Parts: sequence; C-alpha cells; structure tokens
Amino acid sequence: MTSDARLAADIASGAGALLLDIRAAGLGSADGRELGRRGDVAADAFIAGKLAAERPGDSILSEESADDRSRLDSDRVWIIDPLDGSKEYGLPGHSDWAVHVALWERGRGVTAAAVAQPALGAVYASDDPSRAVHAEELPARPRIVVSASRPPAFIDAVATQVGAEVRAMGSAGAKAMAVLRGDVDAYVHAGGQWEWDSAAPVGVAAAAGLHCSRIDGTPLQYNQSHPYLPDLVICRPELAQVLLAAIADHATDSADSGRVAMARAYIDALVSHDATRVRLSETAWRVENGQHTGDSGAFIRDELENGPQYQAIQAVRDLSFHEWGENVVARFLLDLGAAPTEVTTVRITEHFHIPAGAIQSVMAIVEPHATEGNADEPR
Repeated sequence: MTSDARLAADIASGAGALLLDIRAAGLGSADGRELGRRGDVAADAFIAGKLAAERPGDSILSEESADDRSRLDSDRVWIIDPLDGSKEYGLPGHSDWAVHVALWERGRGVTAAAVAQPALGAVYASDDPSRAVHAEELPARPRIVVSASRPPAFIDAVATQVGAEVRAMGSAGAKAMAVLRGDVDAYVHAGGQWEWDSAAPVGVAAAAGLHCSRIDGTPLQYNQSHPYLPDLVICRPELAQVLLAAIADHATDSADSGRVAMARAYIDALVSHDATRVRLSETAWRVENGQHTGDSGAFIRDELENGPQYQAIQAVRDLSFHEWGENVVARFLLDLGAAPTEVTTVRITEHFHIPAGAIQSVMAIVEPHATEGNADEPR
C-alpha cells in the first residue's frame, strides 16, 4: 500500500493539476473571487474522492466541507485545504497559492503531509529527505515573511529587535515553503488561522527540521474540537530562540478564540461585502428583530456580498464581544448611508450560536442610537 506521505503528495499534486486547468480556463473571464470558489469546490471534491478510495476508514477535516464531529473519536484524520490562497489564485501572475494535505494520528500529531505549489510545479512532502534543513550561519539580516493582508501588529518592532527585514506574501503554504527552500528565514503569523491553514505546512516543515510552534513557543495542536489556531512561527532552528523572545517582548494583544474569530469575520463582511472568510453551516439561519432573514449558509453568504440592505453600510464602530460556551454576543455601532455626508447610526446586538466549526445561527437586534441632538433616543 502507498505510504501516507506518498499518498498525500500524490493527492496534492493531482489537485494542483486540476486547479491549474480551472485557473487557465477562468482567468480573464471570471471574477477572481468566483474563480477561487470554483477551484476550492473542485479540488475539495477531488481530494475527498481520492481519500475515500484509498483510506476509506479515515476521517476528514476540510476547509470546504461541513465539520463532521465524529473526527474527534477517530484515530486518523486528514486535514486538508484544497486551495490555500484563493485570492491569489484568482489574480494573474500570482504563484503564492497552494494545496495542503496532512494526516493527523492520535497520540502522534501530524505524521504525513504534503504542500503543492502548482504554479511553481513543486510538491513538498514530509518523506523527502532532500529537504532536510542543515544548521548554517544566519544572514546578517534575517528575512521574515508575513501575511500580505493580515501582518502581525508587532512585526515591525520584532524585526527591529532582531535586525530582520519583513516581506509579504499570500498563502500560508507558500510562506512556509519559502522558509523550507531558504528564500526567507522565518514565517510569523498572528492574525488567526484554521487547522487546515497550517497542518500540512507544519508537517512538511517539521519533518525537514524547521522550528514550528505557537508564537509563545507552545506546541501546535491539531484535530481539536474547535479547529482554530490563531498564530504560529515556522523558522530556521538557529533563529527560534531570539525570534520567540522578541515576539514575547512585543506581542501584547491576546488572540481571538475560534468562535470570536468567526463572529468577527461575519461582522467584517458587513463592511467589506466579501464573505470568503465567513464560516456558515449549510443549515445556518438568521433572524433580525424577530423577522426571519435567512435559512441557509449559502443564502446568508450571498446576502452579505450582494444584498442591497448591506450596500449602505459604511463602518462598524465600538465593537465588543462576550463569549460563553457555544455562544458569542457582539455589540457595535453601525454607520449607514448612501454617501459619507448622509450617515445614520444604529446600535446592533448580534448573537451567534457556534456549536462547532461554523456559525449555526445569527440573531440580531437593531436599535436606534442616541445622537447629540436627540438625548431621548435609547442608548
């Protein structure tokens, strides 16, 4: 039987070839976001089909599929991201997107992994001894790569302390493999991630001898009940101690929990009208001031992106969260108006029920917000 690592590499390679075909056919004719979604769906189906045929008894945790909680009782769980960097995938000239396939085993962690970068014609696997990292002197100015869209707030201070330069790139897999190849010396992230964002990159990087941990130095844990990992460091082992020490000096903000991160992504989409990062269950529903306003995840996602009632939203202000159990309540002010000079502000209380890895329900209360000229309005 094909080893798990070889199977991961073969599946990542096959999904990558499929993604290249879809991209070639769609670039220039399809919206970039839509192209990314086509790729996600097709690659997810391809990977799931291959795993069902080759490892029928194993469980799967995938970005593009509903979270099956039975995985928590499984001894073998494949953690996959069919298309990491869907934004970059939909843009011409970008190679910083990837396919992630990793196997988690109970008591052992990630035991097999592969990351494909199809636009580079490369597949990196955890069983490839040629990728082993050997100790060597670090450059006088180490290179740290961070997310192009969500760089850590502390990264400039950290870079100054360790004498490093900072570069930006899309896709967690692309950044991790840049460290593996020696293009950069470290990858630091603190803007929130899911297990599928890092399981395969960490599996490949750790097998090659790179340091992989949370930004506080603690281990990265996978197949958790809520599959959220807010931060990580992947770096050359010679750099780990000084880099983690610098991060400890400057990383003062606490990370969102997984449920708060999902609620925050939903609220961000109110303003951005991009629901790519919003995780909604297939049967998700929404109620606003007692009126039913959504009865499926797909419908709610489409409303966030295209609904006329959301187009007038200009800003979210004074946002706060309260979490208990499977619930998150967000309270904030919402500025509405067809133009910046025509703004009406309302107060929103939004209750999210998040039993697992997706939002199941949203209940919103919309109230008038008191203005300086009308103190009688409710506050």
